[in-house]
Amino acid sequence: MKPNTLATFYAALAPGPESTGGVLPPPDMEQGVGHFNVFSLVDLRGTPPMTFNRRDYYKITLCRGGSRVEFADQGAHVGDNTLFLVTPRLPYRWLPLTEDFTGYSCLFDDAFLLPARPGVRLAELPIFQPGAYPVWDVAAADCAALEAVFEKMLRELSSGYAYKYDLLRTYLWELIHLVQKLQPAPAPLATHSAAERVAAQFADLLERQFPRLSPQPPLRLRTATDYADQLAVHVNHLNRVLKETTGLTTTTLLSRRLAQEAKLLLRQTTWSISEIADGLGFADVAHFCTFFKRHAGQTPGDFRRPGVQGY
Repeated sequence: MKPNTLATFYAALAPGPESTGGVLPPPDMEQGVGHFNVFSLVDLRGTPPMTFNRRDYYKITLCRGGSRVEFADQGAHVGDNTLFLVTPRLPYRWLPLTEDFTGYSCLFDDAFLLPARPGVRLAELPIFQPGAYPVWDVAAADCAALEAVFEKMLRELSSGYAYKYDLLRTYLWELIHLVQKLQPAPAPLATHSAAERVAAQFADLLERQFPRLSPQPPLRLRTATDYADQLAVHVNHLNRVLKETTGLTTTTLLSRRLAQEAKLLLRQTTWSISEIADGLGFADVAHFCTFFKRHAGQTPGDFRRPGVQGY
């Protein structure tokens, strides 16, 4: 199952002459690293019904009013005040059962939270781990607390504050921790397969190399073969395991994480482009520039705003 992308999400929900609602991407998201958006569910009234599929981003949604949430391994959940979490691993679909539903939703990716908590992966948090229950009913008082955080996000997203994405990261962490506090008591730990263990070990090795605090020494593990050797498995086995558990190849996962780190270093350090290329293990600056443009759609020099740190 090929996951829906952010581009697919916005294309499906773009306001148009045949729809009464819709969602647009943030107009100034290119100022930051990663992606974040928050919107009212009222904006989804009149939009096409959701398809059952995986997404390549995370989402936290609070819905007031009858709705049905279907997850691949959890069946269907029907409720009035419903909170549900979406991760890239799990196919799902949300179907409102009334026309006057209200609530909020925010979507984001790993890269958006990296500047606030370097080295912390969303998959490590209890609410995003495999086997965590992704949907449950929420009491009225808890709904009000969740709505207050969503409303702060909405106000900030539309503000002209120069550092609003830094503040939005803080609000998102507040929401994540509030959701974790509301989560039902955890079930007994599931027994993970050998493939899941190898995938987790790979992710741990990858994140241990970041954040980069200085250009030297360069990355110790740089290629799929490097990681396979470190894990004492054949590179083809590692690639097969990661494809099975994440839907992505080893090379794709490595490239995405390198591109994320490159964006952070360009925006948040005074290192030269040459130093960044060296620190990330590229043979030369030209190779790094080609890699970065392929993943970011612009050159490192264009991505970096001269003389400006942060966002």
